[in-house]
Amino acid sequence: MINQIKSLIKNNLEKYYKEKYNVEITIVVEEPKNSNMGDISIPMFSVVKTLKKPMPSIIEEAKEVILGFDLPILEINPINAFINIFVDKSKLAYQIIKNVINEEQNYGNSDIGKGKNVTLDYSSPNIAKSFSIGHLRSTMIGNSLKLILKKCGYNTYSINYLGDWGTQFGKMIVAYKKWGNYDEIMKDPINNLTALYVKFNEEALNDPTLDDEAREAFRQMELKNQEYLDLWKWIRDESLKESKQIYDLLEIDFDSYNGEAFYNDKMDEVINELEQKGLLKEDDGAKIVDLGDDMPPALIKRSDGGSLYITRDLAAVFYRKKEYKFDKILYVVGNEQKLHFEQLKRLITKMGYDFADEVNHVNFGLYLTNGKKASTRKGNVTKLIDVLNTAIKLAYDQIDAKNPDLENKEEIAKYVGIAAIVFGDLKNYRGLDVEFNLEQSVKFEGQTGPYLQYTSVRIASILKDKTFDISNCDTSLFEKPHYFELVKEVAAFKTTIERASIELAPSVICKYLLNLAQSFNKFYSIEKINVEDEKIRNTNFALAKSVRIVLNEGLRLLGIHYLDEM
Repeated sequence: MINQIKSLIKNNLEKYYKEKYNVEITIVVEEPKNSNMGDISIPMFSVVKTLKKPMPSIIEEAKEVILGFDLPILEINPINAFINIFVDKSKLAYQIIKNVINEEQNYGNSDIGKGKNVTLDYSSPNIAKSFSIGHLRSTMIGNSLKLILKKCGYNTYSINYLGDWGTQFGKMIVAYKKWGNYDEIMKDPINNLTALYVKFNEEALNDPTLDDEAREAFRQMELKNQEYLDLWKWIRDESLKESKQIYDLLEIDFDSYNGEAFYNDKMDEVINELEQKGLLKEDDGAKIVDLGDDMPPALIKRSDGGSLYITRDLAAVFYRKKEYKFDKILYVVGNEQKLHFEQLKRLITKMGYDFADEVNHVNFGLYLTNGKKASTRKGNVTKLIDVLNTAIKLAYDQIDAKNPDLENKEEIAKYVGIAAIVFGDLKNYRGLDVEFNLEQSVKFEGQTGPYLQYTSVRIASILKDKTFDISNCDTSLFEKPHYFELVKEVAAFKTTIERASIELAPSVICKYLLNLAQSFNKFYSIEKINVEDEKIRNTNFALAKSVRIVLNEGLRLLGIHYLDEM
């Protein structure tokens, strides 16, 4: 809150000196070491040095300029070479609350990304495998970052880079040909296809020739063998049906679903360019690019002519740069892919392009169950749809117990259950592994999504059928510490969003929302909000309303619904 005033003073003073004297002067605006001196302090040495005018005249001129900024300033007290300012906390707090109520969901909007394009690559499940709890992290981190970046003024383009090509399809086709039955599989496609994939990997442990058969099957796909392509398309289409069910439930959409297969006809151009630039080398029949002594070489083409993941990623990044003209591209992919993206950036640079620094690996840790990573190959995967349905059921049971006469309990339970799962993920810094605990995440108290929803509902209940006049407030109340602390939390929303966009970390917003909710609940335990005195009541209602606006908008940025009752 004070920081916003400091920023305005700094920017406006620098603009004033530039326009009047045609000089660039960096103004330092800080807080005095002794709070009795003021809330803000401006050392004027740099102005005196640049303009070569006496200190008293410099300070008097700056003082007049600052008073013209129409800021909530109570007193300006120059001491020696410093301009010390006392802020009118009551006036400042009132202005902030008024702004929140007037701007509603637009409060916190930023223009730090204005005119810049960001492409986001996230979710990207592997086709022919169940959409597991492990896919949630990329999906929800990516979705939240898209919303945060939009809030900061960026133009965003979201891509679901489906894992719809590669040797795993060779494995699926071999497994289907050996053990599959179409009619049986279609009774429960994704579960039966996953079972075939697990069976293949179990059998391959004892029969390594199966892996050779899988590589040959994939090679046939790349050679456009129609039988193999038809099988691939069938497996892909059935898998997408389950993915769409998840995305519909989470209310997530993408601008593009172009997966790995989309780039099959775009790789030769990249390989030819590598060849023409003398970067491609042969190594035991395979094609590689040497990336230096500090990094393993990039394997571009296998000895059997088959393509590789990095070859497709290279073709994809050039296509996306041309198509979307990104200033930044974000790959929301697990920690284990760190080397892959370092190689990708090195390849871009070695090819003579200057946008490698625009490529960002937004890394995240694993979802662990009892300390162990899930594995589709071993068949110990927790399906995301099952987790979501369980969370919704747990939420319904709690709501039914607390509020049995509530209408639309099923719909509300859906939003509470999803909030539990999504917030339970996003509140953790993305780079860390997360131990999944469903029961803890669904609780209405503690550091959970339902707790935030419940706080918003509590405020909605307080304000229900109430009217208030914000122009008729008792602003002196904002001098009280518990009032002013709550206003400070509300005022920090914009800087929090900007920080989350810079750090590419939704957890920043999660922690902020928890602090805001806790501050309000503390305030609520101290103050009776609906009181007889009209001015105090108006002030309390306005403050509560502003908290709810920020809470609801913060939840939206995480991909979570706010509720009016629960």
